[in-house]
Amino acid sequence: MRIFLAAVLAMAAQSAFAVCKSPLLDTTEKRLLGKPENLCEAYGGKVVLVVNTASKCGFTNQYEGLETLYKSYKDKGLVVLGFPSDQFMGQEYGDDAKIAEFCKANFGVTFPMFAKSDVKGDEANPLFKGLIAATGEKPSWNFNKYLIGRDGKTVQHFGSNTKPQAENLVKAIEAELAKAGS
Repeated sequence: MRIFLAAVLAMAAQSAFAVCKSPLLDTTEKRLLGKPENLCEAYGGKVVLVVNTASKCGFTNQYEGLETLYKSYKDKGLVVLGFPSDQFMGQEYGDDAKIAEFCKANFGVTFPMFAKSDVKGDEANPLFKGLIAATGEKPSWNFNKYLIGRDGKTVQHFGSNTKPQAENLVKAIEAELAKAGS
């Protein structure tokens, strides 16, 4: 009986990994005001736009464009993931509740937001470490964007100056959405 149970558990673990196929998303991050979430399970097979955010930055108005992108393309398979960070001149609030309140009240953010974390350096969260390794581009300021394709391996970097509705970003998103799911 124990051998059978061990085999079933091993198969379940393998099938969960097989669904995702993304080493980048093979991490768990704490949701803003929520519980930890396995990114592979939640977003594997989707086109994922990862953004390091800050509430008190000159680029903060990009939240509005990110929300528009999310609402426009979420039914086609896009998810936007926001990662607040305080690494660029202390431009993020000190607590997650204030960050959540700010995002909802000022920009109506409904896309998934995660707990404040580092996005560069030795203490960067595992997702950003992987994105930096994949692109060779670390965030140089708030609102850097990383686009992960459905395959979980294709990654493109877009700097802070690239607005969410920029033609090159929208075309890249649409091209990834047009690809068949892996």
